[in-house]
Amino acid sequence: MDLDAFVASHQGEWARLEQLARRARRASRMSGSEVTELTALYQRVATQLSIVQTRSPDPILVGRLSRIVADGRAAVTGSHSPVWRDFSRFFVITFPLAVYRTRRWWVTTAVVSLLVATAFGWWIAAHPDVQRGLEPAQSVRQLTDTDFAHYYKAAPAQDFATHVWINNAIVAAAAVLGGILLVPTVYALLINTLNVGIDGGYMVAAGKSGVFFGLILPHGMLELTAVFVAAGTGLRLGWTLVDPGPRRRPEALAIEGRSTITIALGLVVVLAVSGAIEAFVTPSGLPTWARIGIGGLAEAGFLAYVWTLGRRAERAGWSGDLDLQSRGDMVEVAA
Repeated sequence: MDLDAFVASHQGEWARLEQLARRARRASRMSGSEVTELTALYQRVATQLSIVQTRSPDPILVGRLSRIVADGRAAVTGSHSPVWRDFSRFFVITFPLAVYRTRRWWVTTAVVSLLVATAFGWWIAAHPDVQRGLEPAQSVRQLTDTDFAHYYKAAPAQDFATHVWINNAIVAAAAVLGGILLVPTVYALLINTLNVGIDGGYMVAAGKSGVFFGLILPHGMLELTAVFVAAGTGLRLGWTLVDPGPRRRPEALAIEGRSTITIALGLVVVLAVSGAIEAFVTPSGLPTWARIGIGGLAEAGFLAYVWTLGRRAERAGWSGDLDLQSRGDMVEVAA
């Protein structure tokens, strides 16, 4: 290997890595794009150091590159930020950005699911023969007269909130993890959608649409949004396996898989909020308009949070991926 040509070819990258490593000592001065560039340059120069050590181990060049690589690694993995700062970064940058980047998938999922639920509910409400064919008349009367409303008061609020949170987390996890195979996520989403349509159709047919929407909307807006985000994220992950784009399939799956985990972790908190609303607000004695208003504020707050912070992070150049120490090193290969 011609060392002079090698040095001349990569001198600029080494100088840039040194510059970014120095800037990283004051991380607040770095933009998201610079952090991404720092990580990429560190990986590239580490690979170049390995090449020099293997093919032409010049001690001076090896020493120089070793120092640069050490500074680069210290810059991207060596600092120990407080836990609160990592926590803050997750909810201010990483999570909203990951959800924002998948918006086309989960917004489409939401629109299609709501159209299917509405169409199925209308079909049931408008056709008595369909109502009789799906459920026995006694079961329908029990649902519309007592069971639907009683469900939200069947247990103490704190116990009910925990139960709802765990149940919804399981549904969301199934939608996310099943996405790699596509079909399980579609199936879980379809079952959830049809259940909403069936209950709504029977309640509307019994003349209790006000009871249905008064009980389902306060918590349902945020809860269903979380389910749609989970399903859309899962479907995006599955589609990456089918069409990885310009990236190699393992690399694409790794990146999207990490984003999927990020969203799943964030949705745990979102579902906890919707569970608290379902336990403490939905069955409360507040007027219907107030209960729905609280649910609407929670939904609007979540969407504004995702769109505002997610778009800001994207424009700042953040990738939304895990830190280098969390995802491991990558070695460049020829395409």
